[in-house]
Amino acid sequence: MLQGTCDRISTITDAERTLVVTSMDLVQPIVDQLPELPAENVIGEPSRRDTAPCVGLAAVLVHANDPDAVMLVCPSDHVIEQQDRFAEAIGRAEAVLKQHPDAIVTFGIQPSYPAESFGYIQQGERIEGHEAFTVERFREKPDAKTAREYVDAGNFLWNSGIFVWRADAILDALKTHEPEMYARLQTIAASIGKDDYDEVLKREFKAIEGKSIDYAVLERHEKVIVVAAPFDWDDVGSWQAVSRLHPHDAHGNAAVGSHIGIDSGNCIIHASPGHTIVTIDAQDLIVVQTADATLVAPRSSEERVREVVAELNRREMTPLM
Repeated sequence: MLQGTCDRISTITDAERTLVVTSMDLVQPIVDQLPELPAENVIGEPSRRDTAPCVGLAAVLVHANDPDAVMLVCPSDHVIEQQDRFAEAIGRAEAVLKQHPDAIVTFGIQPSYPAESFGYIQQGERIEGHEAFTVERFREKPDAKTAREYVDAGNFLWNSGIFVWRADAILDALKTHEPEMYARLQTIAASIGKDDYDEVLKREFKAIEGKSIDYAVLERHEKVIVVAAPFDWDDVGSWQAVSRLHPHDAHGNAAVGSHIGIDSGNCIIHASPGHTIVTIDAQDLIVVQTADATLVAPRSSEERVREVVAELNRREMTPLM
């Protein structure tokens, strides 16, 4: 999916202007997977600190190279097939930024069903001259009843997590809303190109409090604009997406890998290579097997996986995540 994301943006910008931010242990595998990117463009985070520090680090590096740069921020786990419409949406966002250079622009997806696994964006007033709106409010992942209300209201979009902004604008936003994070990012910026850069990056990044970019900036910033995306979109960061994106057998089971189902239906199965999962009298289950862990849960409880993440952190078992 990372390769697909890079292919998607390759028609919009050059490989030399593409950065991948990842964990330290994945730097070399990604360098090997993406030979078209300069190796120095694959950036390893010294510590897991959520999306705000990740975005901040990328903005610091981009701004150091080009103070007038516009950033496109894309997660690597999205499915977008319509490349021409994706490019069209980026063009709309760039047009908004020409008129509103201090704005934070995000993309909203027209809901096709009342999803409980996505956040929502409540549209405000239309931006004159653009296919874009002010953001009235960001809404957390809803329950089934609330999701239906959002879809029926007609002014809610799925939050895609794809952003366009000027590098200096997102840094200014972090300075306003997260001054301590901003200060540490500026210390990192001051060390770029110096012998102690790696040491400073490791020390300062580790000291940053982990926060999502949604909480750190988007939900608090006064000038956030949403562009209604004209492309089809899915986020495979959820197991329900596996069901939507993979073929089903005659009983509604969606399987990645080898699965034998006996009187089993509507299950989501993920088996690692060389392993077969067998289900008997199983209905509406998620079964995920990897080399070092197995997850079994009702499909209706998918959102509780975040509790598992919290428990793994508490037990200092983060390698399983």
